[in-house]
Amino acid sequence: MKKNLFLLLTGIMVVLLLSACGAKSQEDVVKDLGKKLESLKGYEAEAKMTLQMGAEPQTYEVEIWHMEPTFYRVNLKNAQKDQSQMILRNDDGVFVLTPALNKSFRFQSDWPENSSQAYLYESLVKDIIEDKEVKFSSTKEHYVFETKTRYQNNKMLPLQEIVLNKKDLTPISVKVMDPDRKALVTVEFSNVKFDATFDKKDFDMAKNMTGAQIEVPVMAEIKDEAFTVKYPTAEIPDVSLIDEKEMATENGKRVILTYDGEKSFTFIQEKARVAPATATATTVIGEPIDLGFTIGAMTDNTIKWTHQGVDYMIASNELSKEELTMLARSVQVQGSMVK
Repeated sequence: MKKNLFLLLTGIMVVLLLSACGAKSQEDVVKDLGKKLESLKGYEAEAKMTLQMGAEPQTYEVEIWHMEPTFYRVNLKNAQKDQSQMILRNDDGVFVLTPALNKSFRFQSDWPENSSQAYLYESLVKDIIEDKEVKFSSTKEHYVFETKTRYQNNKMLPLQEIVLNKKDLTPISVKVMDPDRKALVTVEFSNVKFDATFDKKDFDMAKNMTGAQIEVPVMAEIKDEAFTVKYPTAEIPDVSLIDEKEMATENGKRVILTYDGEKSFTFIQEKARVAPATATATTVIGEPIDLGFTIGAMTDNTIKWTHQGVDYMIASNELSKEELTMLARSVQVQGSMVK
């Protein structure tokens, strides 16, 4: 009897000890994340982003700077480092820079508050805190959350898995998944510094354009041979390509694809222009939209983006923003060469 009582008391003590110093609950971790955000004045991080949306994976290097309350600098470079794009937010607005084309676009936007951003820490924490159905698990070294995303095209990329370091809650990785739980976007973080300090001038548009052009010089011209027709691989039910035209322009070539059926849209692609050295930022109506491989501009009826020296635009009075984004993200497969 005494032996059984002793074992019972010992068991109770072990449980109490484990409760006192053991694993944190989901509520505890979420509360800690909220406190982390409140005390965070700035951070910088490096990451590798891999997209699995086309025939072959595409990899980008991402450098992130953030200074409270609303200053951001996100620099995206492809693996060959011959192309880059930067998104800035400062007191003057939101800017998207394409150094190789000497182009800068200015948006009046709430970016990045209006959508999930897989490479921004505070966006990931917001996704965790706001999802009332978030799933939580814990390993020896990591906390793992599965949350819903807040993308425009939420049906295409509805879920994400966020892995955080237990010691300091730094992000380790993010997997953004399709409805079949296939990871289409993977972000792997490195060199995350929560104590980073910046000055407002670090987010100046002209300074950052000049600095980026040292790494990726402005193109003298864009060669016609690099221009191949591309087609959306995503499908809109009962919609098909009915016409394909090529037109000559002052800048080279323009290809117009017309789709019709249950809904209709037009897909235009042409060689991009290199802006003159004296060019200033062009004000764009709409919102910046993260397509993964580039930053585009979204309005109610159009989505525009530039990639690998080509300007693209999808226009429709019948497609939703979600459908426009889905089509743009899927433009990966090369078709026939423009003659």
